Formats: sequence, structure tokens, C-alpha cells
Amino acid sequence: MNATSTGALLLCRAEPAAVRPAAHLLREKLLLAPAGRGWSLLVPEGKPWLDGTEPVDRVVAGWATALAVGANWPVLALWWDPDRAGYVLAAGFRRTVGYTWLADGTAAGEDEAMRTFAARLGLDPVLDLQALEPLTLGDPDADSRARLLALAAFLTRTGLTLPAGLTPGEPADRLREVARIQPGAEQIEWAGWRDAVRAELDEVEEGPLGPWLHGPRARLLGAAQLAAGAPLVVWALRRRSTGWAFAGALLIAQGVLGLAYDRLRTGGE
Repeated sequence: MNATSTGALLLCRAEPAAVRPAAHLLREKLLLAPAGRGWSLLVPEGKPWLDGTEPVDRVVAGWATALAVGANWPVLALWWDPDRAGYVLAAGFRRTVGYTWLADGTAAGEDEAMRTFAARLGLDPVLDLQALEPLTLGDPDADSRARLLALAAFLTRTGLTLPAGLTPGEPADRLREVARIQPGAEQIEWAGWRDAVRAELDEVEEGPLGPWLHGPRARLLGAAQLAAGAPLVVWALRRRSTGWAFAGALLIAQGVLGLAYDRLRTGGE
């Protein structure tokens, strides 16, 4: 691992068209590109972890959570810094799961995390888990970057294909430059709440979740988002975690907007 290298990749198990609306809501500059069959990747253009407020793993954990909330696809964040590397997997409202390796490749995670990781990605609980087991064992020839590369190679069996040059452990600047020239790549920028919400509603209304936008199910979902978001914000503020605070605020915003949209649609029907 490059001694000065710190960076992250966000891998979403969905096509870019499904990821785009959620990515807008992060209010970050990102590059979105296809990453194989049924996968997309997001490359951060900024480096918020350099301001010293939060380490890279906590920043991307908040982003992954915010992306996965309300979606029917999981988000895998790969991250690295000079001392450690690891992953965070977020799926819906469930608690995130993560694993960490020290710079020399020493596993600093729990085996249960790997089992949960496999289950939430819908992997084979026997064969795939056996293939993941070496990542939890000692290997003098595998540093933290090698561990992340091995994880990415393993995920090719799910359809993930990282474009050449967009690999874990690369400097953030290089990742950004390589992502810009990928076929189908696009820049994601915050365009204001109105455009972001309109894009998300258009995407959802066309999919299987359309019925959840209005009616009893919409009100139930909105109330659940509010109930989950408020205590998360309080907890995050106590921990001074801006990433988790944003995830909670996004939950609250989605709940409020969902209830408002349901009221608008119901009133007009």
C-alpha cells in the first residue's frame, strides 16, 4: 500500500440508472460508472477525510448507509489509508457490517462479519464462505491492499468487474482520473432538493416500488423512516459523526417527503 494513499470506492449492486437518484442525495461530487453485470461504482471527487474530522472508514460508512436506505440493493464501500484497509456493507435499514485489515494484512475483524457479508449479498453459505475464509487467516505475503484486491476478485463471481485502473489501494486522484474516461461514466453533482427528489420519484414510480409512493404503504414507510432517522441523528451528534448524522438526516428527509408526496397524490386522486 502506498504510504500516502488514502481513498475509497463505493460499489452498488444495481445498474447506474437505479443508483443515480440516491447518489444525488449524498450532496457530494461523485463519478458514477458501470462495474460489470448488475454493479455500479461511485468514485468520490472530494477527500472529506483529509480535514481530520473523521477517518475514511467512518465517512464512507455514512455514505454507504445513506445510499442503501430505502433501496433494494446493497452498497459495499472499500476503503484504505496508510495504516489499515477494509470494507463496510450497508443494506437497507439493517446494521452495517464491516471488516478491517492492518497495513501488513493482519485480520482485525470478526469471522461473524464475513458470514453476515456473504448472507446479505446472497452468496452460497458453504462454498462462497469457504472461498472468503482465507481473507480472515494470516498470510505473510498479503498486505491490506492484497486483501482488498482478493475480495474484489472474489466478487467477480457475482458479476462485479472493476475497470482497469479502478482498483483498491490506488491514490484517490488516480481513481478520479481513470473513472472520468470510463465508457458510460457520468458526473454526479448536487442540483438542489427539487431536482434530486424529482429524479428519485421518477425512478421509483417506474419500478416495483411505485405503489409505496402513496397510500397506506407509503405512510407506513414514511413513518418508519422518521422513527429510524431521529434517534440516529441524536446518536450521531453525540458521537460527533457527520457521516451517520447525514444518514439520519436523509432518513428524516425521505420520511417527510414521502408523507408529503403521499398527501399530494392522495389529495389529487
